[in-house]
Amino acid sequence: MTRRVIFVRAVNVGGTARLPMADFRSMLEELGGKHPRTYIASGNAVLELDASDASGWSTFDRSVERELEVRFGFQRDVVSRSVKEVEGALAEHPFPVTDPKWSYVTFLTAEPQPENLASASELPPSDAEWTVLGAHLHIRYPEGMSATTLNADALFKRLGVTGTARNLRTVRAILDLAQG
Repeated sequence: MTRRVIFVRAVNVGGTARLPMADFRSMLEELGGKHPRTYIASGNAVLELDASDASGWSTFDRSVERELEVRFGFQRDVVSRSVKEVEGALAEHPFPVTDPKWSYVTFLTAEPQPENLASASELPPSDAEWTVLGAHLHIRYPEGMSATTLNADALFKRLGVTGTARNLRTVRAILDLAQG
């Protein structure tokens, strides 16, 4: 058994992509996840899988994506990581953390290609600091995400991958859930 953290992109935000967490946990169990637990209503789950390699994890993630569409009528990216990978992403956060709710890890669907990273680095300067480390985009917003001059849509377009962001407070809480 391998403990995995599942992140679903953009659910229960602004009245779209409604995903009740009890239904989400049941769905994860039906797909083969063991002992799924969720953290807040934003598509975060910790579970155990029989799959022990990247191929099995990817297969499970794609199954979750398909089932979300079938059961709930919306398509969303699903990104999963091992608990160690989430711990590593938190530990490698390269910016000073003045407030954990303003510092984020975006769990990307894949590592951006070097040419995409180069293109993203040509974006106009903003107040936010960002960098990509492997398959994780780290961002620090000095005054919060809602007050930033960073054009996140342009950044993701240039990176050529999608992902789902969680602030460091949420990442720590998910790790606490995974340890329990």
